[in-house]
Amino acid sequence: MAEAEMTDNGPTEPPGRLSVVSTTVDGIRVVTPAGELDHHTGDTLRQALDASDTPRPRVVVDLHQVTFMDSSGINILIAAHRALSEADGWLRLAAPRESVMRTLNIVGVDTLIDCRETLHQALSN
Repeated sequence: MAEAEMTDNGPTEPPGRLSVVSTTVDGIRVVTPAGELDHHTGDTLRQALDASDTPRPRVVVDLHQVTFMDSSGINILIAAHRALSEADGWLRLAAPRESVMRTLNIVGVDTLIDCRETLHQALSN
């Protein structure tokens, strides 16, 4: 009888993982999430969008690597928009994929938050 051989391929990525990179371009914070934005992963983006320590904060969320967004992601973006506006700043969304843009359209977020086709457009006045 042959023995089954088990191999360990190392750690696996959990499904639905979200990573967020934050940089600054000409005084504008650029937050780039990658992966799925939902109730399991939303806190990562929420923390990256916190600009409570910045006067007149300007933030662009580059959505080109977001593959899925549910209502949790929508709520995070709306809350960030409100907080940034109250701090005399602004939030813009850039380069959403077609599926994410459809979600933004359906709930009307694109009429509340400035949404641009490219990151370059979002960084321009």
